[in-house]
Amino acid sequence: MSGPGDTEADDQRDQQYADRLVALGDVWWKRLLGAQLPYRWNLRRLQPGFTLDIGCGTGRNLEHLAGHGVGVDPNAAGVSIARSKGWEAFSPAAFEGSQYARPETFDSLLFAHVLEHLAVEDAVDLVQRYLPYLRHPATIIMITPQESGYRSDDTHVEFLDFTALLELAEACNLSPTRQYSFPLPRPMGRLFRYNEFVVVATSA
Repeated sequence: MSGPGDTEADDQRDQQYADRLVALGDVWWKRLLGAQLPYRWNLRRLQPGFTLDIGCGTGRNLEHLAGHGVGVDPNAAGVSIARSKGWEAFSPAAFEGSQYARPETFDSLLFAHVLEHLAVEDAVDLVQRYLPYLRHPATIIMITPQESGYRSDDTHVEFLDFTALLELAEACNLSPTRQYSFPLPRPMGRLFRYNEFVVVATSA
């Protein structure tokens, strides 16, 4: 049974993780070089429409979506930061009580650097939980880190490569339409921390 001390410790961990995300994104050379521009381009070229961003963190992808999205994240500190930037973001419970929690509200679901934080069965449950909010046909975008990125965060639980992501899509009754390594070819994922697996699927 959780007590007040447990809640306080959880809040502190949430704040530390959110602060880490902010610090990583605010490194001077990333700002100077526009390091997020390729990832913004990659997301927008998929034409996701009105997007439900699950695991939105501090709002990086909500910014890439330029207001055409709503974020959900269990990390209250991250949600607070995202909302302070002007984005629509909610805890899971708050989302369920929002005007957005209606069937056929969204064109796509985005899971960017989220699913690897869960055991596979929990990742399947998470995807299936939010499918009812999609219009049909709809797009599901799953993005996970490759080897170097996976090793960089000790909160990662499962290494989800193309094979694992395709199996996850199948378990959710989704039809994969595209898979690719971004921004660099697949072998670079062992060295380059920011190389990603991208799998795009459609809902049945």
